[in-house]
This record gives sequence, structure tokens and C-alpha cells, in this order.
Amino acid sequence: MVHLSKLKIDKTWTLFLDRDGVINLHYPNDYVKHWDEFFFLEGVLDALKKLSGVFKRIIIVTNQQGVGKGLMTGNDLQFIHDEMLKEVRKYGGRIHAIYSATELVANDSKNMRKPATGMAKQAKKDFPEIDFAKSIMVGDSVTDMQFGKAEGMLTVFVGDVAKLQPAHEKLVDAYCESLGDFAATIARQ
Repeated sequence: MVHLSKLKIDKTWTLFLDRDGVINLHYPNDYVKHWDEFFFLEGVLDALKKLSGVFKRIIIVTNQQGVGKGLMTGNDLQFIHDEMLKEVRKYGGRIHAIYSATELVANDSKNMRKPATGMAKQAKKDFPEIDFAKSIMVGDSVTDMQFGKAEGMLTVFVGDVAKLQPAHEKLVDAYCESLGDFAATIARQ
């Protein structure tokens, strides 16, 4: 396990975040389809403010196949993200980019859906200074951890560790209860 409080994180580091279950309430077997279904998890807005003072870039990478399933439109998703960004900025936080994989699993010819790393590659193309060896992926699923490891990032699992099989534990560099817990730990460095 990596001791997050001992890392020497500075403004050359990038933070990658999953969305559902890390930033906002995750609906098992469903999707956030409208802004009125989006609820920030406790402490997230304060955590994003703290983390914005530590990392050079904060990037969200999120699988959103609800669009591919026709449960919402790309415009619906964009509106949710625009409103989310407004709230984050209002509380003093920053998010530099959001990458969404909206394709169905069967139609992901560009390998955008996590655990594939298309969203990481797009972020690197858009922000060439990103160094994956100086990046952290925070997520609440095995696919988030696989995504981070495939690009050489440190991985932090948040939430219920019971979701992990023993075979997947090697994908996790550190555990935190929440994004707020992660931010508090990083701030102690």
C-alpha cells in the first residue's frame, strides 16, 4: 500500500476522478439522466476545493452508456456536467476537463470505456504535460483501478472495499472512505 500522506504531490501532478460514486450519488443499475437526479456526495465540494490547490489538473473520466442506451441524450449529459461544474466553481474548486464514454460496451470501437484507456489518451493529447507516472486515479470500481494501472497511475479505491475481489486488490495502491477522506489525507502531506 502507498501512504498517500507521504507522496510529494506538487503542481506537476494530475488527478483523474471517476464521477458516479466518487463525486455524486451512484444509482446501481441506473444512470443520472437529469440534473435533478444529481446529488453531490457529502464533502465532495470541499474536497474538490482542497484538491484544486494541490493538483495542476483535475480530470473526470466517466463511463456514461445511458446515452448509448437512449436513456438520455448527449445534451442531457452535457447539461448535467455544466451544472456540476458551476457548483464546483461556486465552492472554489476546479475541474479542467470531463471525458465521457457514452458508447455501449459492444460499440466501443475507439476503446474509450474504462477499463480501456481511450479517455486517458485523449486527456494526454489535450494536455501534453500530463505525466501518468505523476497521476492518481480515484474511483469506486475495478474498471477504474484497471484504467489507472494500464497507464501507470497510482490508484485509489474509494467506498466499499467489499466490492473488490481478492484478485483485484493488487490493482489498488491505497484505500479511502471517500473523496473527502482522500483530500484530507493529501492535504496532510
